Order: sequence, then C-alpha cells, then structure tokens
Amino acid sequence: MTVDTVVEQAAPAAEAAPPDLTDRPRRIGGATRSGVLSLCGAAASGLCITLLLFGRLAPFSGALGFVVTAYVAFLVVYAVLTGLEEDAQAVRDRVMTVVLWTAAVVLFSGLALVVGFTAWRGREALPHGNFFTQDMQAAGPLDPLTNGGIAHAMLGTLIMITIALAITVPLGLACAVYLTQIPGRFSRFVRTIVEAMTALPSIVAGLMVYAIWILGLGMQKSGLAAGFAISVMMLPIVIRAADVVLRLVPGTLTEAAEALGAPRWRTVWHVVLPTARSGLATAVILGTARGIGETSPVLLTAGFTAALNADPTSGPMVSLPLAVFNFVKSPQPTMIARGFGAAAVLMALVLVLFVIARVIGGRGPGHQSRRQARRTARASRRDVERFAELHAPAPQLFATEQTDDPGDTH
Repeated sequence: MTVDTVVEQAAPAAEAAPPDLTDRPRRIGGATRSGVLSLCGAAASGLCITLLLFGRLAPFSGALGFVVTAYVAFLVVYAVLTGLEEDAQAVRDRVMTVVLWTAAVVLFSGLALVVGFTAWRGREALPHGNFFTQDMQAAGPLDPLTNGGIAHAMLGTLIMITIALAITVPLGLACAVYLTQIPGRFSRFVRTIVEAMTALPSIVAGLMVYAIWILGLGMQKSGLAAGFAISVMMLPIVIRAADVVLRLVPGTLTEAAEALGAPRWRTVWHVVLPTARSGLATAVILGTARGIGETSPVLLTAGFTAALNADPTSGPMVSLPLAVFNFVKSPQPTMIARGFGAAAVLMALVLVLFVIARVIGGRGPGHQSRRQARRTARASRRDVERFAELHAPAPQLFATEQTDDPGDTH
C-alpha cells in the first residue's frame, strides 16, 4: 500500500462533518406523550408497590400510611422513569413540578371540602327567608327553622368589624409608614413589639379590654368594647403585612419625587401609598379575616344576646362566630342546622369584604384598568394643552400702522 493510497483513504474521515454542538432548548412546559405515560406508569407502579407492602411484605396498616407510602413510591418510580430519557436537571424539575401540583390540589381540595361541608350541613336553614331577617328572641331550640334567624348576629358582626376597621386601618397604615420611612432604634423596637403581638392569643386581648374598659372604667359590655378587642387582634397583622408591602416599593420612585423637590409627606401620600395600594388592600383583608372570626374576645367584651341590638354603645351584642358556637352546642338538629347556616353566611360575608377590598385596592403597580387608562389619557391631554398654551407666542399688542401717503416709496 503506497502513501497516496493511505492519504486517499484518510481524506473522507477528515472531511466528515463535525458533531452538532448547537444548544437545543429543553421544553419545560406543556404535556408530552412520554411525560403522560411516565406519570401513569409511576402511579400504577406506586399503587402496586404499596399494595404489596401493606398486604404481603410488611405489617403496615392505616389509610393515611397507605396514601403517604403510595405517593412516595410514585415519586421514586417517576424520577426513575424520567431519568431514562432526561438529565438530572430535568428530573428534578419534573419531580418538583409534580410535588407543587400535588400541594395545590390538596389545598384546594381542603378549601372545597370545608366550604362544601358547611354549605351542605346548613342547607336546611339557608333557604328560609326568616333566617336572614329575624333574631332568636322569640324562637327556642325546639322551634322549627321557619322561626328565628341570625339577623342580630349579622348586624353585630358588621358593626364590630366596622369599628375595628375604623381603628385599625389608619393606625396600622400609619405605623407601617413610620417603620419604613423613619428608620432608627425606636422603629426597630416598634417592629419587634408588632412581631411579638402577632402571636398574641385572642383570649388575652379580650381580657385586656375587659379589665380596662369594663372593670377599670366601669363601662358595660357592648359592641364597642368588642370592636376594641377585635382591633387589638387585627392591628399587628395589618402593620406587619403593610410593612412588607411598603418595603417592596422601588426606591427610585421616592428618590425621583424627592429630587423634584417634594417633601417626605407628599412623596409618601402621592407616590408610595398609591404604588402599594393593591398590597395594602391585601394587608387589610388579612387583618379582617383574623378579626371577623374571633369568638372569645367577643364573648368577654360584648356578652351574648338573642335580640337584635343596633346600638354598639349600650347593651350586649352577638357576632356570627359566637352565634355559631352557641348554636352547635345544642343537641337539637334545628339548632345545629342554624349553626352551619350561620357559618356559611360568615364565609359569604368574608368573600364580599374581600371583593370590596379588591375593587378599592385596584390592580398592582403598572397594571391599569380600562377606566384608569382613560383617566390617564385625559390627564395627559390636559397636560399637553396646558404646555401648549404656556409655550404659545404672545399676541402683538400694537398693530403696525400703514401710511396712505402716495408719495411714500416702498
């Protein structure tokens, strides 16, 4: 074999195309055929392995243990099946996606179970119109559902939560603004106190208001005292949540406002608070959800009554959680139905307050509704017209006189 022959045989190998080293993006969303088959196979394998463990190999028992073991086996088998086609990063991504979807399904199922069970148990009381328009002053435990209702509890809840919101919203937002805008030793001390009050037991708040307002000042039990106790429970929640939201406002916005010469209070009022309005509405919702479901502070400070009382400063008053607590203690089926119906009304009331807060809070920063966009466009047009008027040429005050002398030469 000559040298020329060796060179001719080696030439095609040298001229072969180089390997494809281009990056191919990995698909991270959407369902694929192999992914669906892997999920189904892993689910079937996890179920079979758990049945084998609980039935033959190990002395295991219990429904909860069966579900947990089956889920763990499913995750292990799914990771193995995914690893046959993908790399380690894709395996971790697929497994964590399944875990997050499982957590979301479990949480939604728990919420649907609570709401559905409450509405189902209260289905006997909710269809009656008197349930929403009458109180329990003339109805007893043995009376049918056509007599009596929860009008007194609904009105009491609305009055108490209104008093609590009137106290909590201005104080909570002002304290949150102070914590974010005025740093220092005292603000750190206030933040520590607020964080400690977040875990304050509700019975302690009720006892504090009872000792100061009723025993110390000699006032009677009323809806006003209950509103004070509920505001004590709501205040740390609103302050803490509003503090976190106000910290998320970009510092460039406040710097730009101060660079234009705006004082600190105007910057907070016109820049910081409007930017964080949606988050502040969420903070108020969290505080309202905490306060509207309290029972022990209301029992200590407002007492209990079966009659309708619209005066928060005089006489005992009852709320929906307290009415539910008293209804379900009775062994009579009609009273239990009233209790679950009142609980369903309480959940509906919280939903209505949530919707109202969302409407007031609006959308997040940078996202405008159609009405807000039209309002912004009108303001922009007014600004353009105003600037055009400022830069328009001044009219001539003295007109030039033209002579009619024919002897003038032009």
